[in-house]
Amino acid sequence: MRNATRDVDQIPARDSEDGIPSPEVLKFRANFESRSPLDELLREGARRMLQAAIDAEVDDFLAEHSGRRDEQGRRLVVRNGSLPEREILTAAGTLPVRQPRVRDRSPEAADRVRFSPQVLPPYLKRTNSIEELIPWLYLKGISTGDFSEALQALVGERAKGLSANVVVRLKEQWSDEYEEWSKRDLSQQQYVYVWADGIHVNVRLEDDANKKQCILVLIGATADGRKELIAILDGYRESEQSWSELLLGLKHRGLAMTPKVAVADGALGFWAAARKVFPEMREQRCWVHKTANVLNNLPKSVQPKAKSDLHDIWQAETREAANNAFDHFVEKYKAKYPKSCESLSKDREVLLTFYDFPAEHWAHLRTTNPIESTFATIRLRHRRTKGSGTRRTSLAMMFKLAESASKKWRRLRGYEQITLVIQGQLFVDGTLQENAA
Repeated sequence: MRNATRDVDQIPARDSEDGIPSPEVLKFRANFESRSPLDELLREGARRMLQAAIDAEVDDFLAEHSGRRDEQGRRLVVRNGSLPEREILTAAGTLPVRQPRVRDRSPEAADRVRFSPQVLPPYLKRTNSIEELIPWLYLKGISTGDFSEALQALVGERAKGLSANVVVRLKEQWSDEYEEWSKRDLSQQQYVYVWADGIHVNVRLEDDANKKQCILVLIGATADGRKELIAILDGYRESEQSWSELLLGLKHRGLAMTPKVAVADGALGFWAAARKVFPEMREQRCWVHKTANVLNNLPKSVQPKAKSDLHDIWQAETREAANNAFDHFVEKYKAKYPKSCESLSKDREVLLTFYDFPAEHWAHLRTTNPIESTFATIRLRHRRTKGSGTRRTSLAMMFKLAESASKKWRRLRGYEQITLVIQGQLFVDGTLQENAA
């Protein structure tokens, strides 16, 4: 892509001291919402093409899983109507489309497959907001000068006013927002559960040794059961020092209550830091990460059955049943696949911590899904891009993405039970012990 033409008339004036965006930025946002006459003429044809692409994606998914059938030979993965009509902003204008629903009728929830549309990133389907598009493009490695052309490819001619100067002005504004947010007072906050993970993004982050390539993310559940972004900070490959800096920063800003449980993968840096900063906090390993690690040491032919055996552990109704399933897995696979069994066994206790908390919360506590789902579209999957990003702007862009995603975060199931958890009430196998001393 070539850099956008820099027209003097498009250079935004400085924002006012009270933080109000410049007139040029406001004008661009207004244009972003408008619809041109030409786009209106092409709208219906584009809508049909987009709907056809959405339907074809669903058909391909159903065909891929057509072999999944019940004992009567009926398909388990089927269409299940459509989601409510929604509008998607495209180069041809705002198009109304319907996303077909896909349902997996497998009796066991853990065996069900989930359809995730890829025609557009999921969170972009519901918005025409530059507050989501620009961070997404930036973290994909698009340079500032190429933003106008890239955004025009997504939303059409209405993005022509997005000069490099406008992008710079928006990034500066969001960076200021991030810095203010990252210094906010936490003395009145209570986080009962926290989820931690390190996100490796496509864009290279600036630093002398080119090592600060990971962005640390912490999300928490408040006393009323709402998920909330707690902290975003860049780190040296998820090291103990980096996580300590993040966790100690929370205490410095007034966070007094130790979270009851932290959920994370097996990254040693986080756990080493957490044990020092919050020694009373319980540990729960992420079952999604652990399952992937165990299966990676098994032949592909063995993986489906082994995955089912792993599900028998964390789906068990009681800790005793989970331990029995655990013993069965180790006994079954240890002779031929000792590495897989060792990977599983070393975290045995911290994989089953969730049994000491309300059963309604188990689905939330077993994985780091709140972080995984929020940043899935910008995780580094293959090679890192050539584009380089500043530390300040990259953190601001991650903040804006999470801020937008948080509007769709759902409250914890059984949030009424959180008060009992804060009070230290005893739960055994997910059930409150009424007569516990």
